[in-house]
Amino acid sequence: MYEEQFPIRLAKLRMEKGVSARDMSLSIGQNAGYINNIENGKALPSMAGFFFICDYLNITPQEFFDIDSEQPEFLNHTIENLKKLNRRQLQNISAIIEDLVEK
Repeated sequence: MYEEQFPIRLAKLRMEKGVSARDMSLSIGQNAGYINNIENGKALPSMAGFFFICDYLNITPQEFFDIDSEQPEFLNHTIENLKKLNRRQLQNISAIIEDLVEK
């Protein structure tokens, strides 16, 4: 991911979580403007800071960089629920998803 895409992805994931940049900054132990500075392209987080951001967003670093995944936290929750289904149930869900994707 390029430096210019990182702030955009962070802002999108933060907004999907429904939290302000200030609240997120304070929640991960940083000053109030920390996330805002990253989202405005004024700074990049350290590696440790990036891991704190991912933990806060309940996603892995890999999921952060998967820009095709619009809502990684929700997707993870859904996958965890899918793991609890039996084969027949999974086949039914799969058929529904394929039908939705084709339209």
